[in-house]
Amino acid sequence: MSSAPLILGEELEKSYASGPEVVHVLRGASLHVNQGEVVALVGASGVGKSTLLHLLGALDRPTQGRVTFAGEDLFARPEAQLVRYRRHEIGFVFQFYNLLGEMSALENAMIPSLLARRPAAEARDRAAEALTEVGLADRMRHRPGELSGGEQQRVAIARALVNGPRLILADEPTGNLDPKTSEVIYDLFLRLQAEHGIAFLIATHNPDLARKAERGYRLVEGRARPM
Repeated sequence: MSSAPLILGEELEKSYASGPEVVHVLRGASLHVNQGEVVALVGASGVGKSTLLHLLGALDRPTQGRVTFAGEDLFARPEAQLVRYRRHEIGFVFQFYNLLGEMSALENAMIPSLLARRPAAEARDRAAEALTEVGLADRMRHRPGELSGGEQQRVAIARALVNGPRLILADEPTGNLDPKTSEVIYDLFLRLQAEHGIAFLIATHNPDLARKAERGYRLVEGRARPM
């Protein structure tokens, strides 16, 4: 494992204007994830876990602070390179799956490859391979409404995998699932880490799942404290 972090957030602050008031969500949060490492980000709902993941994923910009990825200042990149970062170097998994209901599992998993302008046949092959990887080889033609919650989340994980990311940012990925299915999803993350060397930063309020990570941070009062 490289000694340099894969991703590093330093003294990240994020504030929003709410009428005449300024709401400070993050107040100097710092954390890092090494290559091929599973790290938990623990905290109650509303403390800023999603905000922090959005900054690390370049879905939003920090008010103050810096994010580096593979040693490079992320927000010094031009927008076109940030788009490439979001499409190729990282993957996102969300609590509510964010699948398109009118599309099959295969079509949902193809979307990142199509956005990356890969040929349709290649996008289909990559999506089929990813769905097989997460145990859904026999469910590719089903639409989200025909799948269980756990199966929908596995489609979302397959979608995150198709462009070969080095890091997956998972925002409460088991928050909408029962305890047994939550264990299955978390164990899938650990297998993907072991087999492919993918790093994971998993935001969760579930301490039992957080303990499965190699290490973790607790987000309190806008700061990330090592657990």
